[in-house]
Amino acid sequence: MKSIPGGTITSPRGFLAGATCAGIKSKDGLDLGILYSESPCVAAGVFTTNRIKAAPVLLCQKHIADGRAQAIVVNSGCANACTGGQGLEDAREMANLVAKRLEIAAEDVLVASTGVIGERLPIELITGNIDKVALSREGGHELAQAILTTDTCAKEIALVVEGFTIGGIAKGAGMIHPNLATLLCFLATDAAIDTRFLGKALREAVDVSFNMITIDGDTSPNDAVLVLANGLAGNEVIKEGTRQAAAFRQALTQVCTYLAKRIAGDGEGATKLIEVTVEGAVSVEDARIAARTIAGSPLVKAAIHGCDPNWGRIIAALGRSGAEVDGSKIDLFLNNISLMAEGSPLPFDRDEARAAMQGDEVPIRVRLNLGDGAATAWGCDLSGEYVAINSEYTT
Repeated sequence: MKSIPGGTITSPRGFLAGATCAGIKSKDGLDLGILYSESPCVAAGVFTTNRIKAAPVLLCQKHIADGRAQAIVVNSGCANACTGGQGLEDAREMANLVAKRLEIAAEDVLVASTGVIGERLPIELITGNIDKVALSREGGHELAQAILTTDTCAKEIALVVEGFTIGGIAKGAGMIHPNLATLLCFLATDAAIDTRFLGKALREAVDVSFNMITIDGDTSPNDAVLVLANGLAGNEVIKEGTRQAAAFRQALTQVCTYLAKRIAGDGEGATKLIEVTVEGAVSVEDARIAARTIAGSPLVKAAIHGCDPNWGRIIAALGRSGAEVDGSKIDLFLNNISLMAEGSPLPFDRDEARAAMQGDEVPIRVRLNLGDGAATAWGCDLSGEYVAINSEYTT
């Protein structure tokens, strides 16, 4: 498995992308984009668990039900969420516009939107600018920029493994919390793959990546992880039990994990990525619950921001997580500094611990010593800038 320098969603064979400024998000920023495969694709998606689902999500779920798609159209700046029947009509019109341009069926176009909730999509801006999107092999970088909202950077990756390529882009900086939140992730591969296997592999990859990140505890009506596979690598069709099944699973999980960590580290106002690993839980699910609770604790996040080795906040979050815990068996490490062993505090150099927390990443490791369950979650620190961003988002 090898990472492609400068790799993006159009690194796999047969994928084109591009973006333009339609004026939805701002007067000069990219905010309308298309991903297109020159060949029909098998497709799969995982969607927000929020019971209020945006119009694009509802349409995507309908269009992807047959396991096929050939294009994705996306806008940023307006979520087209909580917009009633008109919102669904606008999402359909986005699909129709792209289908007409690309000469494919509207049902093979997936639609995504991100931005402010509760405002009608300015469909006339999309109608008037969709033909300005120039599709190219290099256009993945433009598409990665076009989906951003409060993000500070694009998130892109591509891997080559056993003759096929997987590329991906993602956005997300706020309203991030399991399971799926304000994030969009688009994945493309030239691997030939069975539809059912693709869906299963995607769900598994999302479960250990995007469903293990948290920034602010809020989940969104909008969001989706979508994957298209066009088979142009010419490999034997990958399905359960075939030679390349494990390699594909591993590569897809690696791509999703990389993008998930980039989202967590780019949280609104964030200065540090927090990685919480819980080991020795009675089950994997207990480990997941404990890790996510610690990563999402406002007190832990604030302490990390201030480089304060106040480990009591970590233990308090662990204790309220709902995971089975025996206080007399816990081992705790902060940036590889041992703070607790068998439930008892250990002496440590506070200045050394503060210095160790100055970096861009702060790892926390908890050993429960109750079983074999293990999991890792990611989050970010909590700064005053987060409050500033979210108190002025629509003004």
